[in-house]
Amino acid sequence: MIAFLQGKIILKKEKFVIIEVAGIGYKVFLNRQALVTLPEMGGNLKVFTYQNVKEEALDLYGFLDYEGLEFFETLMDIRGVGPRSALDISALGSLEKIKDRILKQDEKIFEGIPGIGSKKAMTIILELTGKINILGQKKGSADEAETALVQLGFTKQQAKDALSRVSSKDPEERVKLALKNLGK
Repeated sequence: MIAFLQGKIILKKEKFVIIEVAGIGYKVFLNRQALVTLPEMGGNLKVFTYQNVKEEALDLYGFLDYEGLEFFETLMDIRGVGPRSALDISALGSLEKIKDRILKQDEKIFEGIPGIGSKKAMTIILELTGKINILGQKKGSADEAETALVQLGFTKQQAKDALSRVSSKDPEERVKLALKNLGK
């Protein structure tokens, strides 16, 4: 698994760059927002990467920070969202702006992204709402599942009561089971 690359930019195109690392050129797909901020050809670049292995291809997707990679991986966990769509979503603006709009259930954020209509946009928003609160938080900090439920609109007490009836340790699983307990 290729998780990180650091090297010299050999070629910049509309959707990707080629980075030379120890004499080997790696083609790395980046979102539009990242491509605009890159140094000129010949400059150094550090990227966190997601390696997508398919039967007919082996693609690398790059991110300028680890938080961007985490968000991309979270998007990839959603059924029907592939790497190209996830990369397009990650280019919609700053990660905080995207998170805010998703938490406000603004499906218009996905307008203009090929393959994402109104129905798929709502599916993405519903699946991301619980996960987005967990992104970037450290394990063992405040109860992540409780925080996610509060952000979904439940009171702290309702969240605690619903979670007290759940035996799972995984935060995402706890949120799902608690939502069933809450009748949603």
